[in-house]
Amino acid sequence: MPTLERQDDVFILDIGDSENRFHPDWIDSVNAALDEVENAEGARALVTAATGKFFSNGLDLEWLGAHGDQFHGYVVAVHGLFARMLTLPVITVAALQGHTFAAGAMLSLAHDFRVMRGDRGFWCLPEAEINIPFTPGMSALIQGRLSPQTAHESMTTARRYGGHDALSAGIVDRVVDEDAVRPTAVEIARAQVGKAGPTLGVIKSRMYARALDALRDKDTPLG
Repeated sequence: MPTLERQDDVFILDIGDSENRFHPDWIDSVNAALDEVENAEGARALVTAATGKFFSNGLDLEWLGAHGDQFHGYVVAVHGLFARMLTLPVITVAALQGHTFAAGAMLSLAHDFRVMRGDRGFWCLPEAEINIPFTPGMSALIQGRLSPQTAHESMTTARRYGGHDALSAGIVDRVVDEDAVRPTAVEIARAQVGKAGPTLGVIKSRMYARALDALRDKDTPLG
């Protein structure tokens, strides 16, 4: 399960050491950590990291298969997490040490910056291959954070981007060796701790108003 620690002014949210899929309990745990970050006072920033082979493999399809009657509420919760991260009133950096797929890739896009390992691991939106359409909110998030060319390619072809390809496509901001992923993310975050506060949240909310409207629309078709 996710854990939160603080290194001076930088909070580090480790989302797990497995596939880190979006189980409802996992979502609740991440939101509890974000509560702590948001309610803290003074200079601060957030790094979201993971341990092991995966950053996140996205939605918990096994749980969904056993709880189909809760599909709508589950997707609303996932959308809510994306919207919250997108507008968090601190600078956020995703440290992508491993595979970052589907909703995990979308979560990375909801951060302000991304650092990715260069030698192994992929960033991928596989929905076209696995026959799961993007919700309007997911589409708006992706299109709001990527160039039109990269959004189109990543969404329609399910391309797997290695670190250097992801950097060239504008998906990530830095590519480094495996052991430097988390320290580099912390370095980027630490340089921006003074930006924390309500003004930053308002800036983000207005910058991504279209995506936020779609993510927060509980009446839009979700399948």
